Amino acid sequence: MSKNILYYGDNLDILRRHIKDESIDLIYLDPPFKSNQDYNILFAEKNGSKSKAQVKAFEDTWEWTEESAAAYHDIIEKGPERVSKTMQGFDKILDKNDMLAYLSMMAPRLVELNRVLKATGSIFLHCDPTASHYLKILMDAVMGPGNFRNEIIWTYRKFGRSGCYYPRSHDVILFYSKETGNKFNVQYVKPSESTLKRWGTKKRGGKDPYNRYATEEESPGAIMPDYWDINLIIGANPQRLGYPTQKPEDLLERIIKGSSNKGDLILDPFCGCGTAVAVAEKLKRRWIGIDITHLAIALIKDRLQRAFGSKVSYSVIGEPVSLTEAKTLAESDPYQFQWWSLGLVGARKAEQKKGADKGIDGRLLFHIDPKTRDTQEIIISVKSGKLKPEYLRDLRGVVEREQAAIGVLICMEDPTKPMRHEAATGGFYVSPWGKHPKIQILTIEDLLSGKRIDYPPSQQVNITYKKSPVAGVSLTPKKLPYREEE
Repeated sequence: MSKNILYYGDNLDILRRHIKDESIDLIYLDPPFKSNQDYNILFAEKNGSKSKAQVKAFEDTWEWTEESAAAYHDIIEKGPERVSKTMQGFDKILDKNDMLAYLSMMAPRLVELNRVLKATGSIFLHCDPTASHYLKILMDAVMGPGNFRNEIIWTYRKFGRSGCYYPRSHDVILFYSKETGNKFNVQYVKPSESTLKRWGTKKRGGKDPYNRYATEEESPGAIMPDYWDINLIIGANPQRLGYPTQKPEDLLERIIKGSSNKGDLILDPFCGCGTAVAVAEKLKRRWIGIDITHLAIALIKDRLQRAFGSKVSYSVIGEPVSLTEAKTLAESDPYQFQWWSLGLVGARKAEQKKGADKGIDGRLLFHIDPKTRDTQEIIISVKSGKLKPEYLRDLRGVVEREQAAIGVLICMEDPTKPMRHEAATGGFYVSPWGKHPKIQILTIEDLLSGKRIDYPPSQQVNITYKKSPVAGVSLTPKKLPYREEE
C-alpha cells in the first residue's frame, strides 16, 4: 500500500474489509470514552469571538444495549480464547454495565488492530485513567503480556479543584509491540538549566550522565522517560482547531518519531480532527485515517489542505461519489448527509435546538480583508427530499434576518424554473472580486461535478474552520532530539 487513505465509516468494518494482515508499522488510537458528556466543537462567532453555539461532534457514551450485548456475545464466541476468557471475567466483575459495553466495543477492534500490525510494529492506546486498568488487561489478552512495553503518563497543567480528590491532570498511553524486536528510536530530553549549570562545561568521563559530550551544545540530554510533560491545546495556541479531544502535535511527534521511520505506514482508526495524520504527513510517513463522522473527515481535509496545500496526496474512501450513493446516505442517515453536503463546500453545521428550525443548516464565514474583523457569513440550507418553492422564500428571509452576505440552497432534486427565477431576482453581494449572486442554488449533482458557491476566493478568505498551522512552521521553541533510521 503506497498511498495515503482517509476512510469514512465504522473502523471495525473497514479494518476487516480493507486493511491487510501485517501491513501497518505503527498504530495510534484515542477512542472515545464514557465521560458523561457530549463532545462539542467550537467555532468562531461572526465577530471572531468564541461562539456560544456548538456543533455536536460525537457522543462518547457507551451504554449496555442490544447492540453491545451482541458485540459481547460475538467476541466471547468467536474471538481468540484468551480474549474470550478475559471478557467473561469482566462480565463477572462489571455485570452488564456501561463499562462492559465499552470493552465489548473495544475488544474486536483491538483484535483486528493486532492482526494488521507488522511483526516489528507497535501500538499506542491513549485512554482515560478511569478505563486504563481494564484496557491494560484487555491489551495483555490481545497482544500478550510479554509484549507490554510502557505505561506512558502524559501530564499537563490543568486548572480546577475538588473537595474529594486531587486534580486529574494526566492521561495514560499504553505502549505494546507485536513481538520482541519492535522498531524503537531513542529520543532525549534536554537537560534542565540546573543540570547544565553543573555539568555543561565538564569534559568526557566521570559520573556526568551526559558524559559522552564535551559541552552542553553537544549534549542531547537524558534518555526520554515514560512520563511526558506536554501542555494541552488551550487558549490562543496556534494549533487549536476547536475539536474537543484534539491532542498536541508534540505528543504525536514523540510517538511517531520513536516507533517508526520515514516511509512507514501509520494507522489511526479513531482519527477525529486528524492530528496523527497531519504529524505523519509532516514527518514523511504514509498514513491511514478512519472516522465515522463526516464532520471529522471534512475537518481533516481542510486541515491537510491548509497545512500542506498541493503537496499532500491522499484518497477518501467511503464518502458518496455518485448521486445514487448520495441518495442512499440521505435515506439512511440524514444527519450525516447534512455534514457531508456542507463539507463539500467547506461549511460547518449550525447547531439547532430540538424542536426549533431557524432555516439554517450550515454556515460559512469569510473575510474580505483578513487584517480586519469584518467577517461575512453565508447561510446554507440543505434539502434532501422533494423541493418546495417556500424553501427558497424561507432562505431569502433568513438571509435578510441574519444580515448574511449570501444564501445557498443545497438540494438533491433539480429546482424548478420558477425557483431559479426567484433566486436570480435576489440581487448580488458585491466584493473586490466582483458580483456574487445573493441567493444561489446548488444540486448535489452540481457539487459532485465540482461546482461550488460563488463567493470571494475561498482559498484566501475562508475562516469557517479555525486555521491549521502550516507544515514546517515550528509552534514550540524546543525540539526534542532523537535518533531515527533513514
